[in-house]
Amino acid sequence: MHDDLIARAKAWLAEDPDPETRDELARLLEAVNAENTGNPENAENTEELTARFAGTLQFGTAGLRGELGAGPMRMNRSVVIRAAAGLAAYLKKNGTAHGDGDAGLVVIGYDARHKSADFARDTAAVMTGAGLRAAVLPRPLPTPVLAFAIRHLGAVAGVEVTASHNPPRDNGYKVYLGDGSQIVPPADAGIAAEIDAIRSLHDVPRPDSGWETLDDSVLEAYLARTDAVLAPGSPRTARTVYTAMHGVGKDTLVAAFARAGFPAPELVLEQAEPDPDFPTVAFPNPEEPGAMDLAFARARATDPDLVVANDPDADRCAVAVKDGADWRMLRGDEVGALLAAHLVSRGATGTFAESIVSSSLLGRIAEKAGLPYEETLTGFKWIARVEGLRYGYEEALGYCVDPGGVRDKDGITAALLITELASRLKQEGRTLLDLLDDLAVEHGLHATDQLSVRVQDLSLIADAMRRLREQPPTALAGLPVTRAEDLTRGTDRLPPTDGLRYTLDGARVIVRPSGTEPKLKCYLEVVVPVGTHAGLPAARAEATELLASIKRDLSAAAGI
Repeated sequence: MHDDLIARAKAWLAEDPDPETRDELARLLEAVNAENTGNPENAENTEELTARFAGTLQFGTAGLRGELGAGPMRMNRSVVIRAAAGLAAYLKKNGTAHGDGDAGLVVIGYDARHKSADFARDTAAVMTGAGLRAAVLPRPLPTPVLAFAIRHLGAVAGVEVTASHNPPRDNGYKVYLGDGSQIVPPADAGIAAEIDAIRSLHDVPRPDSGWETLDDSVLEAYLARTDAVLAPGSPRTARTVYTAMHGVGKDTLVAAFARAGFPAPELVLEQAEPDPDFPTVAFPNPEEPGAMDLAFARARATDPDLVVANDPDADRCAVAVKDGADWRMLRGDEVGALLAAHLVSRGATGTFAESIVSSSLLGRIAEKAGLPYEETLTGFKWIARVEGLRYGYEEALGYCVDPGGVRDKDGITAALLITELASRLKQEGRTLLDLLDDLAVEHGLHATDQLSVRVQDLSLIADAMRRLREQPPTALAGLPVTRAEDLTRGTDRLPPTDGLRYTLDGARVIVRPSGTEPKLKCYLEVVVPVGTHAGLPAARAEATELLASIKRDLSAAAGI
């Protein structure tokens, strides 16, 4: 086994086109050799090499994603070249690569993370070498600009090099097909099979030129489209503090706000420019503790109407409001309901959709408005495919408010729409919190929370899922479980997925492994009826207590 590991590592090393990862792997092999000849007390280098060659990165909720480094279980140029070659082979084999006798176009975008520009260039070279046309966005831009460009340019596929809100050491590779949506089964398995069929990188032609680098006309077309999410003549007075979270959102968002006629956002300067090391945050995700601290400090100094944040690739949008004396983040479910209510008030028609882990409040809003409503599996690759979609969201700060332009979550247009809503409410002397209160009185208080456990050892997640399957809870927080579903079997409305759903009297719990991070995620919702605005404080206290009790009981049941 050890000899086989060394042989595979040496074979990988011989093909690696990147001097940095070649040196890294060579040093690791030397250290492994020293461990095995010197018989040291531990074998941490051997364990590290084993982990890097334990398999290959697989397509998850958002394509490939992993830690940067050498080896098939890491993100590197070798892995990206293989992924690009597999995608090219899949496109040609499935007849989607050619239209009107011309080679199909693959459009490629990238963020400002370490190696993103290299991975984008490698993808363009592979596509060109495979006889396809390739076009690369002019510089690091938000993921929604790439999703828009696919359909705008009539491409057969798109690739976005990004790890979204993952830690600085990660990168990733999102794949879209020509409909502008991320891949779903069976395309992911088809591409993976083509990747597996590549024997050697030497078999993959990679010319030095032949692809197009796009100019700003695609970005201009995207920005022109952002105007369409706003109602003509709507108030545009709300003042914002904005953070790009060290990502690529600032220039595009500021340009969109200027076009719309909103006041220029107050920037969180420490986080305004792209920085792949994300120096001011532990995790560059607005949901993580501490990530919004600098934005809140700026808000205390400037007293805006709301705080808006994008994640590093700007496909997500976070919103914070003044609540009493200080600022707090709204939950994704709260923003999701606010945007839905705003669209309903504007007379929107079409289907409202959300993932199964998002709040059931959206369904109540849609039903009251007489609009179609759909639930999907987690991920915008599913939400974007809902027929007749007008609005889709999921609790992880993802909102699709212009499916005709971007069939994916879009943190730029979501920011515009929530700022329009805040402006309208401001004109009425009200706030986003006032509208949330109205929705609670109208539909019941829908309170959500999450129990999220990050692990080093992925087997802990599998153990927790197995434990819950073998001994499902019969009650949580004293509420009887009226229905327990193992979602690996699928339902009449959903394809199979690794998850568990518990329906309780007045509550709902879903447990699933994250598709993008080493986390077990448990999504909790309680619904407390409330008759009047005066009853809201008591309803909130009851909801908070219920959620805390469900968390405790679920944690015990799962052994986490």
